[in-house]
Amino acid sequence: MPRPPLAREKVLDAFEAILIEDGERAATLDATAKAAGVSKGGLLYHFGSKDELEAGLVGRLDRLTTLDLERMTAADEGPVAYYVRTSVMEDDALDRVLIATTRLAQGGSIPAADMLRDTRRRWAETIRPHVRDNASLDLVMLVSDGLYFNNSLDVHGPERLVPRSDELAELIALVLRATA
Repeated sequence: MPRPPLAREKVLDAFEAILIEDGERAATLDATAKAAGVSKGGLLYHFGSKDELEAGLVGRLDRLTTLDLERMTAADEGPVAYYVRTSVMEDDALDRVLIATTRLAQGGSIPAADMLRDTRRRWAETIRPHVRDNASLDLVMLVSDGLYFNNSLDVHGPERLVPRSDELAELIALVLRATA
């Protein structure tokens, strides 16, 4: 698959950043063009409407999820350990697009909400063969959700809400024992 044009990616990066920093209402075409350093006409060349811009971001989430699933499947530690470990993300591309897509969904975007559900479904389908039953799958998914959520709270606070290094390894081992 050919790489998207750099200007197109720059516009998506700007849209994503505005969604994360200022929310869905602030992510207008004008604000996105300005943040990307392109004219509104330049933005409209790549994305003819805000709906197309949102679709571009949703497509980015789909592509990054596919890459993540490939890494998960190939991980020496196994899909369950990979999924739990990578639930503690810090400002990587998948984390940013998840947050931005969540902002769109919170603003009422049905395609964004559908993609978030589909992303979760795809992760669950990849993990399912590696756990003993649906309760084990639920445990893995909920531990991941808790780590991801608490990581977002842990960034600037004095509390340590998310286990790090050895503690995370111990948590992963516990999850693996409970789900095998």
